[in-house]
Amino acid sequence: MSRELIETGLAHSWTAVRIARHIEHPESVVLTARLERACAGFAVMQFAEDSAHLNLLAVRPQYRRRGIARQLLSWLHESAVTAGTFVIALELRATSAAAHAFYGALGYRETGRAVAYYQGVEDAIRMTRDLRINDGVLRAPQG
Repeated sequence: MSRELIETGLAHSWTAVRIARHIEHPESVVLTARLERACAGFAVMQFAEDSAHLNLLAVRPQYRRRGIARQLLSWLHESAVTAGTFVIALELRATSAAAHAFYGALGYRETGRAVAYYQGVEDAIRMTRDLRINDGVLRAPQG
C-alpha cells in the first residue's frame, strides 16, 4: 500500500521487511484499518524519549472520507499520551495539498521545509502537533 498510495514516483523504500522491523520494534506502532474485510488503510509511528514520528499514514481512495485516517491518528495520539509523549512530528510531500489540509485541520502546524527530502526528487513539509495543546490552550498532562 505504501508503494501505491505514498511512494508514487519514488523508489520503493517502505518494503515488507522494513514494515516488519517496525512491527517487531518495541517503540513502534503499526496499525491497519479494515473495512468490509479489506485493508482500508494503515499507519506507522515510531516513539522516541519525548516525541514520536508519524512515518506513514494512508487510506485507499475508495475508503476515504469515512473518518478512517482520523481514527488511526486518534488511536496513535492516545497511545502517545499514554506513553507520556506529547509531540508528534511528520513530513509530507510538498505537493500534497490534501494531506497538508488534513493535518492542519487536526492541529498540526507547519514547522519548515526540507528541500529534495524525498530521494532528491521532491520537497517535504515538516509539521508537528503538541498533544497538550487543544484549541490554542496548553493543557497539563494527566497523571
